[in-house]
Amino acid sequence: MTFLTKSFRIVALALTAQLLAAPAGAQAPGEMPPTGVSFVTLAARDLPVVSELPGRIAPVRIAEVRSRVTGIIQERVFEQGSLVKAGDVLYRIDPNLFKVRVASARASLQRAQATELNAGQQLERQRVLRERNASSDVEYENAVVVQAQARADVALAQAALDEAEINLGYTDVKAPISGVIGGALVTEGALVNADSGDPLATIQQIDPVYADFTQAAGDMLSIRRDIAAGKLAAPEEGKAAVKLVFDDGSIHEQPGNLLFSSATVDSTTGQVTLRAEFPNPNRDLLPGLYVRVQIDQAVRKNALSIPQRAVMRDATGAAMVYVVGAENKAEARPVKLGVALSGEWIVEEGLANGDKVIVEGGQKLQPGAVVAPEEWKPAAQDAVDANATTPAK
Repeated sequence: MTFLTKSFRIVALALTAQLLAAPAGAQAPGEMPPTGVSFVTLAARDLPVVSELPGRIAPVRIAEVRSRVTGIIQERVFEQGSLVKAGDVLYRIDPNLFKVRVASARASLQRAQATELNAGQQLERQRVLRERNASSDVEYENAVVVQAQARADVALAQAALDEAEINLGYTDVKAPISGVIGGALVTEGALVNADSGDPLATIQQIDPVYADFTQAAGDMLSIRRDIAAGKLAAPEEGKAAVKLVFDDGSIHEQPGNLLFSSATVDSTTGQVTLRAEFPNPNRDLLPGLYVRVQIDQAVRKNALSIPQRAVMRDATGAAMVYVVGAENKAEARPVKLGVALSGEWIVEEGLANGDKVIVEGGQKLQPGAVVAPEEWKPAAQDAVDANATTPAK
């Protein structure tokens, strides 16, 4: 045996001894270190089924201001675009003619009252004469009729006076409801007619406001079928969360209240109309404004969800995730995803309660690769995104 051969055997024996003395699980020379990944442990929970639907803002009440008497506009009292209260004077119509009519009606009433007084005196005289047998029954009965006619004339004159005073009051055109009044549609000097259909102004009550939105009848029917089949649970009465989303993605500060869904389907669009009511103290929700409405239409019991960034696609485009398996080895799992909610995907199939799904670091993995897992902690921006609901797909 040569010296070189003896030296090679000595080195080989030394390396073997080092390997045998190394602790179990230690990285062998030349091997890649485990890939650092972060994971979340799945826990089943109740999740809302959220639909995001298009809609428009509408006032809860709208009233057209009209004149109830014919006359000339003398003054416009309100400021256009301002907030008015019910009973506020908006226009003043020239009252002089109506004052004359009130005076005439009052004089007619006084004359009728005088006639009634005289008729009463005549009746009393006929009664006395009748008791003395100095008057016939016919004369007494005629006196009774005259008094009754006089009383009717008083009532008629009183009604005419009341009507004249009411019409005089109508010369102050008042707001029928509280709300925001639009532009003036007539100016001072214009002749307005009680029989005309033209409004003088329009008032809209916009605190609160309605949001009218639509949903495909098929989508609503599918949710109701899933509820009937037990796949979903109906939200508690009056507790369906309703939110309003603007074009820039921001959410209205106050939640709404679902009022109703229509009982018919629009034959031209196949849509069902729903209505929600939203507080609008700052009057930033204006009638006609386009919005999106997020509504919790059901509850998915014991559902599993994963962060959207945990999902990858295989060569066929199918969704998959990596799971931390036995001995910290990565396992590829195909998954079936549901709707997106609050930065997460609802998992329909492929995962189970307690699975450790890799959220970050999965792009560098291959099935069976050893990983160094740690609990995933979302960044501050992720927490913000998680509070915003994404549209259901």
